[in-house]
Amino acid sequence: MNKKKLIDQWTKLKIITNKRVLSAFKKIKREDFVVKEFIKDAYEDVPLPILQHQTISQPTTVVIMLQALDVRLGMKVLEIGAGSGYNAALLSILVGKNGKVYTTEIVPELAEFAKDNLKKFKNVEVHESDGSYGLPKLGKFDRIICTAAAKTIPKPLINQLKEGGIIVIPVGPKYGQKMIKGIKYKGKLDTDSLGNFMFVPLTGEFGK
Repeated sequence: MNKKKLIDQWTKLKIITNKRVLSAFKKIKREDFVVKEFIKDAYEDVPLPILQHQTISQPTTVVIMLQALDVRLGMKVLEIGAGSGYNAALLSILVGKNGKVYTTEIVPELAEFAKDNLKKFKNVEVHESDGSYGLPKLGKFDRIICTAAAKTIPKPLINQLKEGGIIVIPVGPKYGQKMIKGIKYKGKLDTDSLGNFMFVPLTGEFGK
């Protein structure tokens, strides 16, 4: 499958409704964020292996999460799980030149891979760290997105979300999770489920 066919499929099924997310997907080349063995499969609607037994998420899953995140220009966004850097590149477009994306990666080899892939994205910072803690020294975030599954939503991430901010994160056991969208009101999350998904587990102190 190529990019056009994938977009046509989304349009037919009314999966993608946010024009800004669609525009970002059109601009960013997924093939730049997969390992060379899978470049020919870059637009197949499946997760693909990258390094250290991790994956780059299925494109449909990516757009569902980004639409739910509702990123606006100028926002400050935290991503947990940089992987190859693909999602951070899409977020870079969504926040614009006056926004900022901070992405964490606990696996050193992947953190370097993401940094290399994201060199031209000046509004993105990659941090090699335990993302389950978030990045508390950077204050609060307008949006938080997690690309690995947690058993429960880590409290540090809730604490680092601004009032009225949105978090999107898969939550549940190892072999199947609910994608949760949470909006913070009065220090607590009002949550909805976006459906059933399958993600690699969130590691680190609050991923257990």
